[in-house]
Amino acid sequence: MTNDQARKSDGAWNGIDCLARDGFALLAGRRIGLITNHTGADRDGALTADLLHRASDIRLVSLFSPEHGLRGLADEAVPDGRDPVTRLTVHSLYGERRKPSPEQLAGLDTLVFDIQDIGARFYTYVSTLGLCLESAAEHGLRFVVLDRPNPIGGVDVEGPLPDSLSFTAFHSIPIRHGMTIGELARMFARERGLPLEPEVVKVEGWRRRDMWDATNLTWIDPSPNMRSLTAALLYPGIGLLETTNVSVGRGTDRPFELFGAPWIDGRSLCASLNALDLPGVRFVPVRFTPASSTHAGCRCGGANAIITTRDRFVPVATGLAVAATLRALFRDAWRAEDYNRLLASSAVHAELMRGASERELARIGHGDVAAFRIRRRPFLLYG
Repeated sequence: MTNDQARKSDGAWNGIDCLARDGFALLAGRRIGLITNHTGADRDGALTADLLHRASDIRLVSLFSPEHGLRGLADEAVPDGRDPVTRLTVHSLYGERRKPSPEQLAGLDTLVFDIQDIGARFYTYVSTLGLCLESAAEHGLRFVVLDRPNPIGGVDVEGPLPDSLSFTAFHSIPIRHGMTIGELARMFARERGLPLEPEVVKVEGWRRRDMWDATNLTWIDPSPNMRSLTAALLYPGIGLLETTNVSVGRGTDRPFELFGAPWIDGRSLCASLNALDLPGVRFVPVRFTPASSTHAGCRCGGANAIITTRDRFVPVATGLAVAATLRALFRDAWRAEDYNRLLASSAVHAELMRGASERELARIGHGDVAAFRIRRRPFLLYG
């Protein structure tokens, strides 16, 4: 068996694995600021920060951390700090600032990004990528992405485009975008007219149709409540609820698999949802008491979402069906006006408030999704 055949049989290789295999040649002689967290690690679990710090002919100058911090444990604003291993300063991009300052970039010639995304527009690592890309362009720095697979696949695209941009909607992309972080960097740079071309160290052994379990890569929780591939698949739909007065299972052992509230009758909710015969998912009535976050310490009725046929499951459409059902059954109790904070589509939200069905909601923006599929083609790196 050749080395290439052995690698393919052993699963995917992330960008950091390929960079290390090639002797870090792409970064030779550079003064680097690394944007990373605990998910920035090679196949054996060695952190990218440690690997670059030890590499010869590279000067790792500083670290930048996203939401949840360098170790991925924080669920609040993150202060600046110091990495105990490399002894380098860690600049937080989820505290007083969301974008590197000119002072923090002084002495650097390259920014390197290595963070595992999960494939949803409002997962904030996407916005951190975009803001750091802008900083690199503004200060004449090179920008390198150590790419990683999209764990929920790179084929399916779902959900409306945002009406306006924000930290949870950095760019005009659907909720489920079906792109890797390296592909997104290429799109952001071109479509925003930034005067730089991101360099992407590609993943090897990943195909667009692959989900995480096809990669043979170790799962590392990208954030404290993103604990499994199942949670990641549910997140683009169920996660939309978390700006409302519904618990999405934070403070339980099954975040995003459970959702509920003290005012929800779980049996009524699940009977209505199962009657819709949504593809690839069923709902089981549950009662749970979150230990933290929304409705902490309160007994909630609700549902356990169970993915029965992954290839048929449509997460955003499922999330919209849940929203339409909550609106129909619990109109007075559910604060649906807050639902648009992550959805970011006034057209869909207005129809939800009107009482539209799940099918009517899902149809809105189909043309935008079709157009996005065409828009993204020049930036795709994998077949």
